Amino acid sequence: MRRRVVITGVAGCSPVGNDWPTIRTALHEGRSGVSLTPAFGEVHGMQTRLGGWVRDFSVPDDYPRKKMRTMGRVAQMATVVTAQAIQRAGLEGHPSLHDGRTGVAYGSTSGSPEALEAYARQVLLQRSLKGISPNQYIQLMSHTVAANLAQFFELRGRVIPTCSACTSGSQGIGYAYESVRFGRADCMLAGGAEELHMVDAAVFDVLFATSTSNSEPIRAPRPFDARRDGLVVAEGACTFVLEELGHARERGAPIIGEILGFASNCDGVHMTQPDARGMESVMRAALADAGVVASAIGYVGAHATATEVGDIAESHATWAVFGSSTPVSSLKGHMGHTLGACGALESWITLEMLREGWLAPTLHLEEPDPRCAPLDHVRQAPRATSARVAIKNNFAFGGINTSLVISPWCN
Repeated sequence: MRRRVVITGVAGCSPVGNDWPTIRTALHEGRSGVSLTPAFGEVHGMQTRLGGWVRDFSVPDDYPRKKMRTMGRVAQMATVVTAQAIQRAGLEGHPSLHDGRTGVAYGSTSGSPEALEAYARQVLLQRSLKGISPNQYIQLMSHTVAANLAQFFELRGRVIPTCSACTSGSQGIGYAYESVRFGRADCMLAGGAEELHMVDAAVFDVLFATSTSNSEPIRAPRPFDARRDGLVVAEGACTFVLEELGHARERGAPIIGEILGFASNCDGVHMTQPDARGMESVMRAALADAGVVASAIGYVGAHATATEVGDIAESHATWAVFGSSTPVSSLKGHMGHTLGACGALESWITLEMLREGWLAPTLHLEEPDPRCAPLDHVRQAPRATSARVAIKNNFAFGGINTSLVISPWCN
């Protein structure tokens, strides 16, 4: 018998707000979280000056210093939103959090870049260990977020780090879903986080993939638009609490949604050039896993970073599966590309929109690129919807593709 995987808590922080009411208002008002980042200009040759920062973030004063000292900003954001998600799920202080049947699947593009910078400057450039703390390596290691969450919340179940760049958050949710569905866990904390640093912008800048609309920061990025000029790097974090349905009901948890299906694959073609065939395949695989047909999907949450090759490939893959009648939009026009956090943040927002019966438009999409497939773009203003099932797509370097099929709770 298939175990159903439900969502009992979720929380996040983003460039457009750190709670759902604030994010909802930003989406309805067409407000951008992108701003000018003069510090990027300190890097010789860097063209972009744009970034999406999480504002008004702080670690609560009562968090134990001993547990926080191994965390850079990326793990700190993940920890704070995870605590909020646990509280909303009613898991705080519950024995099942520590019984070995609760684990974590969580990712980021890397560890804390700030810690990596300090470590590299002292060890590699100065050839000295003076001033280096053992905690700095913990902050910069690739699985820092998942490991710190497990230690902070005293989890004794499986730990799955998902460090797959832009699919880190969606793989975190997907692998957590599979852990619960196949009986390896009863509850999982899942999601992704990213700490914005100039190294993130540099990665895409050297590929000529960043927006250089530096004089109009709130007009970038422009997913699917004919005049788009690249992505904007950003930061954030989002955590889902996923549980087996019976486990959630037994403890009287609030059930807000369900993960119906998940798939992840690889193009196997090119490290940085996306392939529409792999994207189409992962969507079809997720639908098959969920046991639903394409016509049952009422909304496609696009990855759509506003890069030329990415938007074109994704649009044709989406059209091949859903045609021109399923509403599609990308949230990156509002937030920028939150990298390791985007799969989780965008899944959360997708869930909340469906619960409330509306869809956010792709901000700044004015003239769809004619080279893209003719999708039913949600643009200019939010659109009312009665959709109950959505698919959320994310794609990453290495040809890694993910699709999540999500639904608000209706049983």
